[in-house]
Amino acid sequence: MRPRILTLANQKGGVGKTTTAINLATALAAIGERVLIIDIDPQGNASTGIGIERDARQYSAYDLMTGDVTIAEAMVKTKVPQLGIIPSTMDLLGLELAIANEKDRAFRLRNALENAGDAGFDDRGLSYILIDCPPSLNLLTINALAAADAVLVPLQCEFFALEGLSQLLQTVEQIKTALNPALYIQGVVMTMYDQRNNLSEQVLSDVKSHMGGLVYDTVIPRNVRLSEAPSYGKPALLYDLNCAGSQAYLRLATEVIKREKKLRAA
Repeated sequence: MRPRILTLANQKGGVGKTTTAINLATALAAIGERVLIIDIDPQGNASTGIGIERDARQYSAYDLMTGDVTIAEAMVKTKVPQLGIIPSTMDLLGLELAIANEKDRAFRLRNALENAGDAGFDDRGLSYILIDCPPSLNLLTINALAAADAVLVPLQCEFFALEGLSQLLQTVEQIKTALNPALYIQGVVMTMYDQRNNLSEQVLSDVKSHMGGLVYDTVIPRNVRLSEAPSYGKPALLYDLNCAGSQAYLRLATEVIKREKKLRAA
């Protein structure tokens, strides 16, 4: 069975995108899904944050997108059962130049994922692939959106949230028109929510009025343990399962699965 491919994207940096990729993937694996993260951000924060040392990255998303390796060859197992990652290396900075003249340059990742059902754990295929994008609209992000079934948008509870969201919605519409007609937004997850801050509540209210039911019920709180976990090379769910951030990502994983089931049943 073909895995569902969700791209985590936001053209604005510092919105909790990589934190969401790591911890949502871990939460999905914890409740029985077989998950792969593909880190296509040259900074490689998702790879580092989940504990993959740079010298352990024999292959990377660069090798996958240039067609030099398969998913199974590039995938590195993590400390989390049923969670793998295709890590990032600085080579990704040169990908745009390497494939600039290729006709399929916007579809390199989609082509590489055609046989994604053959990769997995214990002879069982993957059920979800989460793609962590760089915080910009470049060829890497375009590839991720062209390959995806849906987009999951992390959005920080801050004053300029709606401005960044409107830019992303325009980008998604452009990708739908030009490259991937079936693309849709799976949901918007509000991150770094501070219940002591009136601005957080106002931003949440504004986004809900603008996006309606696309906003997940689960809100990710501003949480020290979430911030600390990457420095130990662990998802927050391994670092401190009981912290508010870990529990929020478990709830988010449940919401994501429920939405996917509804969409498949429709």
